[in-house]
Amino acid sequence: MFKIKNKIEFLPNENKMKSVADTSAAIKIFNDKKSKNLRFLLQNRFGWMNQFIDENDTGLEVGSGAGFTKNYIKNKNFKTSDLSNDNHLDFKNVDAQSTNFKPESFDYIIASNMIHHIPYPIKFFNEMHRILKKNGKLIIFESYCSIIFQLATVIMRHEGFDFTKNVWDEKDPKSDEKNVWAGNIAVPHLIFDNRQEFKKNLGSLFSIEFEKLSECFIFLNSGGVTSKTFCIPLPLFLLKILHLLDKTLIKLFPKIFCMGRKIVLKKQFKS
Repeated sequence: MFKIKNKIEFLPNENKMKSVADTSAAIKIFNDKKSKNLRFLLQNRFGWMNQFIDENDTGLEVGSGAGFTKNYIKNKNFKTSDLSNDNHLDFKNVDAQSTNFKPESFDYIIASNMIHHIPYPIKFFNEMHRILKKNGKLIIFESYCSIIFQLATVIMRHEGFDFTKNVWDEKDPKSDEKNVWAGNIAVPHLIFDNRQEFKKNLGSLFSIEFEKLSECFIFLNSGGVTSKTFCIPLPLFLLKILHLLDKTLIKLFPKIFCMGRKIVLKKQFKS
């Protein structure tokens, strides 16, 4: 991975995004009929997940935030959860590192853009393994810390990244434990890019069944998902052209342009 710097951190008051962590404002914008950019982004971010979900499966999303996933997941037995106590959630005050759900409760779990917020990812993966059923799936959408994403982060002073962290230990937090909306967008790289380290640390828990890179300009011009910023409203046909441009640039130069990754992990049995 190309790095502008190994480590860049920002104080909360430096953030140039608007409505940071305001899920109520995010839901209001989503419900606005003019939010075509955001709806197009989220359809591409979540719609693909349905191919890994059966009709009668029981599913959960952890770290749901504003809960947009429910608009795109077709499964009827799908519930949302988050560490917050927002009214739109099915399960409130749920820490994804220790959920208190019964063992083998779910056929699938969705984790969208939340792993890079978790202080101790290894605790998260152990907990997901515990509450997934036999052959259960952990369906993930996460950040891809390309050059353009690093630049956007520096310009907006939003979240930040730290490639120096050891994601496999339970001693040093990878993001601010006191701020659930703090993030380290380098974390997914540290987990998934080195397959040898992934197998060494998580191979007894999960196998990687699917991975695909996605998103650049459809994300940058979405106006933001929960935290908000400027965007240029576009009609559907232009959004599709922009999406096609994204696919081409990501295929040719992923480490420069890619901003998201889709991953499906399958539960393995501990030896």
